[in-house]
Amino acid sequence: MARWCYRHRLVVLLLWVGALVGVGFSASTAGTNYANVFSLPDTDSKTAYDLMQKAFPNTSGDTDTVVWKADSGSVTDQAVKDRVQPALDKIAKLPGVGAVTSPYAGARGSAQISKDGTIAYAQLTFTKRANEIPKEQVQKVLDTAQAAERSGLQVELGGQAIQRVQEPPQGLSEMVGIVAAAVVLFLAFGSFFAMTLPIAVAVFGVGMGLFSTQLLSHTTDIPDIAPLLASLIGLGVGIDYALFIVTRHRRGILRGMDPEESAVTALNTSGRAVLFAGGTVCIALAGMLVTRLHFLDGVVVGTSLTVVLSVLAATTLLPALLGLLGPRVLSRRQRRRLAAEGPEPEKASGLAARWSANVEKRPRRIAALAVIVMAVLAIPVLSLRLGATDQGNDDSSTTTRKAYDLLAEGFGPGFNGPLQVVSVGGDTAKLVQGLQSTPGVAQVAELPPSQGVTVIQVVPTTSPQSKETDDLIDTLRDQVIPKAGAQAHVGGVTAVSKDFASVTGDRLPLFIATIITLGFLLLLVAFRSLVVPLTAALMNLIAAAASFGVLVAVFQWGWGLDLLGLGKEGPINAFLPVIMLSLLFGLSMDYQVFLVSRMHEEWVHTKDNARAVRVGLAETSRVINSAALIMVCVFLAFVLSGDSGAATAGVGLAAAVALDAFILRTALVPAAMHLLGRSNWWLPAWLDKRLPHLAVEPQEPAAAAEPAEPTGPGTAIHGFVRTPGGDPVEAASVTVMSKGGRQLDRVTSLADGSYIVSVPAPGAYLLAVTSASYGSKARHVTVAEGPAVYDVELTGDEVDAVN
Repeated sequence: MARWCYRHRLVVLLLWVGALVGVGFSASTAGTNYANVFSLPDTDSKTAYDLMQKAFPNTSGDTDTVVWKADSGSVTDQAVKDRVQPALDKIAKLPGVGAVTSPYAGARGSAQISKDGTIAYAQLTFTKRANEIPKEQVQKVLDTAQAAERSGLQVELGGQAIQRVQEPPQGLSEMVGIVAAAVVLFLAFGSFFAMTLPIAVAVFGVGMGLFSTQLLSHTTDIPDIAPLLASLIGLGVGIDYALFIVTRHRRGILRGMDPEESAVTALNTSGRAVLFAGGTVCIALAGMLVTRLHFLDGVVVGTSLTVVLSVLAATTLLPALLGLLGPRVLSRRQRRRLAAEGPEPEKASGLAARWSANVEKRPRRIAALAVIVMAVLAIPVLSLRLGATDQGNDDSSTTTRKAYDLLAEGFGPGFNGPLQVVSVGGDTAKLVQGLQSTPGVAQVAELPPSQGVTVIQVVPTTSPQSKETDDLIDTLRDQVIPKAGAQAHVGGVTAVSKDFASVTGDRLPLFIATIITLGFLLLLVAFRSLVVPLTAALMNLIAAAASFGVLVAVFQWGWGLDLLGLGKEGPINAFLPVIMLSLLFGLSMDYQVFLVSRMHEEWVHTKDNARAVRVGLAETSRVINSAALIMVCVFLAFVLSGDSGAATAGVGLAAAVALDAFILRTALVPAAMHLLGRSNWWLPAWLDKRLPHLAVEPQEPAAAAEPAEPTGPGTAIHGFVRTPGGDPVEAASVTVMSKGGRQLDRVTSLADGSYIVSVPAPGAYLLAVTSASYGSKARHVTVAEGPAVYDVELTGDEVDAVN
């Protein structure tokens, strides 16, 4: 498939462009129909909601609020009325507005004026839900209301519809993330063309995913946070997957391969790893379904679809783009050096190699330090409290936050989250008396009954997010309602949030067990080891604890919130642990597969654990760190999204990926593997026979005779390195590679010029010899059943490379 896409690159590119334009046009024509459905069966708040829907079916439109405050005098003064009431009358006539309830409309409206007379509010009932109202109509409402402001009269607006129009422009966070990723890619590759490849693949994958999710919103319930999370994870994995493949392709060209063969080899090795990694991310996301929280079903659909399309773009569109670029995927300096010096042997050098050697020398010290850092960061997770954010968590400069604070000032902190006690039988009068005498209740108002259902609105004395309000809900359900002998249920947004957090907390252990078990089984099959997947499972739990510790410190304790411009501290959104754990599991599996697959490859050929861990870390840490840095940039950019849920997920995932890549995969995992030694690769013989065989990186097509794992005894290539005059060449670097460019062994010639390198099995190999004094030479060598003898003659200042 990779070869076909490479050779028919224009066709593939046109197909992708056509698909993106077509799906984009269809999505823009159809519009959006996102729906936040908090379906919590068998909960008290869900029963209350169903009863209200049956008794009051005409309350479908969202209700927003206009709040005003007079700095001097009263809101009932004629001067204030003359400014506010005409604005309310004008708003009532605007398109999209169904009704306006004014505090100046008779005795009933007087309840909408604070006791001190300085603050009042009017309720705006829209004809549709907030996400269905065009932003232009909501903006007219906002402008009309705030036009009534004057010196001494403050006018603010709150509600879901108003919140939508004050969000930053859509796509801002994505653009910032892409620009940051482009900078990292340019520093990693040193080539403008190579930099654009991962960006292009991610844009196509995420674009197709978002447009498809938008279309699916018309056929199934997808929450409005789903496209934000889909673009967040899609950009991250799309750029990372393309980065892995492009890195392998560039390495193949530098080793002297033809660009087409290099692209095919990269797709057939790293591309398969990408398929495996993308599959693990989708499996992790699908793990959310075991929670049976239907709100998350749409998140699973949107994010999984975007990941699948990102993988498809990386495995079809990317080889086509590689075909269009050819050798220009290398920088000019690399192309000049390749032409002048020939292919370079595969080697790890610089900071990565030094760090890898350092980990091998001091595994206990490095492992202990990494554990201490992660443990300290995880301490705040002991204070984790799940709940729901509201407009009280918005930035203090927004009109929604100002309206929230004014309502809390004028009518009490509980006014922003009233409880609704829905009664269907029993002594309602006794229930009302019991509610009024309950500590923590500020106000009780009984509404006219309908179809045998009575709704009693209860305003707590504390804010919707406080623990005292949660305790009040428990008191009403467990003591007040049973004592009154009524058949009643406690509902309202605050009660729904509490029930959602309780249900999520109850089902979280099952969810964690599910994704940890799935990850263990996948790694067990891939690497045929019991210790490697156990280590990965433990590392996932450590990364999750530390990243949630960061979340609690930032969003629940408020550390650095002002610096990030993210409003006020509060509880962690109840749905966030499930989403974050799914994404963290999938992303950490990517890095674990990429790191351990190289270690496993070296272990298969040498059976030397120390060498396998050292080489694997030295050769992959730079790419893993670059990929992680890109993801951190993309995730942090979602702080600019204006959505508190996406901003929280962005900060949490950025912390998780940074800790996972820079501490766990770079320090703790290799240090632990050095300490465990050969037991890393232990698997009982009976289990080995029963497990299916799955090679993340299969044998390379150019070396069909070379099995992925040798089935027989290994063999060798040996001989002498000499000058044309027959003198031995000492300290020449001799490297043997598969025809796909994978290094198998590397030695230095002895004083008599002799060398011996090991190969896994009979087949065709590439032997590269380099000497600082005598130049370089590379030749194809065929190994039969026994060791092959091959003498190399180096000529001074000559570069003789096999392309």
